[in-house]
Amino acid sequence: MHSDTSEHMEHDNARLLAAVSYLTIVGWLVALCFCGSYKNTLMHFHLRQSLGLIISAAVLSFVPLIGWLLLCVLAVYWVLAFIHALKGDFYQVPLIGLYFQQHFNFI
Repeated sequence: MHSDTSEHMEHDNARLLAAVSYLTIVGWLVALCFCGSYKNTLMHFHLRQSLGLIISAAVLSFVPLIGWLLLCVLAVYWVLAFIHALKGDFYQVPLIGLYFQQHFNFI
């Protein structure tokens, strides 16, 4: 019974840190620091998704008009990913999420 409680607690911590990774680059770095403590696939998944969103937002912010419009779409994806991280779901960002998972697999 004790192991079930500790596993549940570890999963809750991993969900929380996965959600924190979406809260600016500072949140991502905090979640990354704890990444070694929790060998959790959910956390690693969301670290890759959030890093991809952070990089995409940074690049799009330099592209006038079209980039700014795409930033609005990216913001919606960001909120959806954050909510799914809180719920403990594996939500892959449409169109670019698979790319993040493949190319940020070092996390």
